Amino acid sequence: MMGRPSHQAGELAHRLGEQAEAVCRHYLSKGHREGRYWLVGDVRNTPGRSLYVRLAGSQDGRGAAGKWTDASTGEHGDLLDIIAIAGGHHHLRDTLDEARRFLSLPRPEPVGDDPRYRREPKAPTGTPQAARRLFAASKPFLATVVEAYLRNRAITDIRKDDPLRFHPHCYYRPSRDDPPKTRPAWPAMIAAVTDLDGGVTGVHRTWLNPATIDKAPVSSPRRAMGHLLGHGVRFGVADSVMAAGEGIETLLSVRQIMPAMPMIAALSSAHLGAILFPTALRRLYVVRDDDPAGDVAVATLSERASSAGIEVVPLSPMLGDHNEDLRLIGPERMRAALRPQLVPADVGRFLMPSR
Repeated sequence: MMGRPSHQAGELAHRLGEQAEAVCRHYLSKGHREGRYWLVGDVRNTPGRSLYVRLAGSQDGRGAAGKWTDASTGEHGDLLDIIAIAGGHHHLRDTLDEARRFLSLPRPEPVGDDPRYRREPKAPTGTPQAARRLFAASKPFLATVVEAYLRNRAITDIRKDDPLRFHPHCYYRPSRDDPPKTRPAWPAMIAAVTDLDGGVTGVHRTWLNPATIDKAPVSSPRRAMGHLLGHGVRFGVADSVMAAGEGIETLLSVRQIMPAMPMIAALSSAHLGAILFPTALRRLYVVRDDDPAGDVAVATLSERASSAGIEVVPLSPMLGDHNEDLRLIGPERMRAALRPQLVPADVGRFLMPSR
């Protein structure tokens, strides 16, 4: 967010990143840690989960500790930006002075079992290797609660070769928002996150409750692990035309109407704006949700795609998202709403005829 060529600023941002969790506990106190991230509502310390701060640098060097992104607004920055906003600073020197003051303070030591000071487990978690192990340990999803869950959301175009699996007892790590004695494992839909070459870089987990055929009653029924940036859950093989969106259910809802369209679920609005483009891609349909984050994702993708010679075409829902359209309005009206949003040359190629 801040424009600051200062060498001192860069050095201080790096030092703050080395103590990212302590910075977050001080300036973003209404958030909490989940795995490798600090989650909070926004840069002004509002409770919520939209803004996430990286607490440790990624092994491949693509993400530095202290970097943050707000999935709702598309804003991003480092911990100096957080300090500037918290202090209401209008001058860089005030922010640098505050950063130096903070770095000179003694760091609090972990106190007993206080959940505020839980450290990262020593065993590596969330790596691509761990994601691949989880996917390999899962089972085919047809005739399981995963298929029942999708059908309960009006998604009936379900294919054996979809990148989905079923895990009967997937470990769930409770967060501070979960009640005591939350069940440590639930059945889960496991989706493979892959790169452009089809290699598994991560997985997405959706914990399910077999009694209700819906998401499990936990604070975070959806979580991803591994390397996600640029990648996604892919349905079909990308060619010159494909569709991209946030959620798996959203993309599969649109596939009910356009069964031949290759698709990728990026799993969040921030990641949607960062997907990597296949070499042959010339037109990208963005299956957006009707919210500010969807607007940001379309704008970000449009800016990136235009420089690559790729046309971006948004596909907007009638209600909040395309799964709501499918469930509440029905496939026929959904088809009628999508038809005028398609490029005419793609109507006959991808849109299923009316019955």
